[in-house]
Amino acid sequence: MFVQGPVPGLRLLLVIIVSAALIVADQQFDRVTPVRSTLATALTPVYWLGNAPYQFSDWVAGLFTTREDVKQENEDLKARLLILERRALKYAALASENNELRRLMNSSELLDDRVIVSEVVGVSPDPYSHEIIINKGRSDDLQVGQAILDAHGLMGQVVQTSQIASRVLLVSDSSHAVPVEVVRNGLRAILLGTGDSGTLDLVHVPDTADIREGDLLVSSGLGGRFPRGYPVAEVSLIKKEPGEPFVTIQARPKAQLNQSRLVLVVFPPKSEHPAEAGDDMPSDIPSADAVQGGQG
Repeated sequence: MFVQGPVPGLRLLLVIIVSAALIVADQQFDRVTPVRSTLATALTPVYWLGNAPYQFSDWVAGLFTTREDVKQENEDLKARLLILERRALKYAALASENNELRRLMNSSELLDDRVIVSEVVGVSPDPYSHEIIINKGRSDDLQVGQAILDAHGLMGQVVQTSQIASRVLLVSDSSHAVPVEVVRNGLRAILLGTGDSGTLDLVHVPDTADIREGDLLVSSGLGGRFPRGYPVAEVSLIKKEPGEPFVTIQARPKAQLNQSRLVLVVFPPKSEHPAEAGDDMPSDIPSADAVQGGQG
């Protein structure tokens, strides 16, 4: 249209008039929208062809994804799933407290303990010692006394740390004790390890206490060692002896003590501090030996 000719000014005027007419038609009468849509549809193959080289390169790169990349992605997804499952565990305990305003106000804090994911890299060869080794240590800010969880419940606590690894005492160890409470009614007691990974003993429960088989036991938080509200065990057996003031109660650990490979290390709030290194149990929580001696 703009080639050299005898009347270039006339052609320019014609283009200006047509452009103005199209602008007015688009703004006032919405007449150009169908035309614009048709043009966009016609140009779609052009857009696709322009993006084809990038799509092809991404497709080729996907064909050569290394086994290590897939393995790392799988580990990341497992770690994320573990953290989400850990949060879900706490809702069981919080649901039983929804009638208490103070606990409701603190619910967000109870659900947001800081945690890191760790991997079990070793197991104690001593058959009388229920301990595992995890691949996190002082370089990751771990300290003696921190609670260890898996996706199902409380596993134990850190009892020794090195720069890159830590030793964890499991709840099933005969020297371990956890203050717990019954989710259904808030009854408090002490849960002792028995040396059997499938059985724990609930002690100091009067024969008049309201406790049933199947009751869920969660950490009570007393003593400050273990965070409050994490599932620990489920009551599996209740045996009452005539004339005895206390009942014999056994429970099954919720955590998969002999199977879990990925675990969570729970960090206490900044206002709290784990026990000093070398203290396996805090002074205000009795050890298993002390509790058993008191029963005698």
